[in-house]
Amino acid sequence: MDIIEVFGKNVRKLRNKKGLSQEQFAEICGLHRTYISDIECFTRNISLANVQRIASALDVEPYVLLKESE
Repeated sequence: MDIIEVFGKNVRKLRNKKGLSQEQFAEICGLHRTYISDIECFTRNISLANVQRIASALDVEPYVLLKESE
């Protein structure tokens, strides 16, 4: 599976698990809602700095977002 797709699916899964809308989550991350949407739709290639911001907002280590689900 493509790393962008793996990342987007993991972000969506963990965001939903926390019960957050894209807008709420984007605010916590300090990013725009459409940026989060683009990530979850696999159309955004993001920087490592934003991987860290997203991981911190989800309370997970960054590598968790890059691991393919089993």
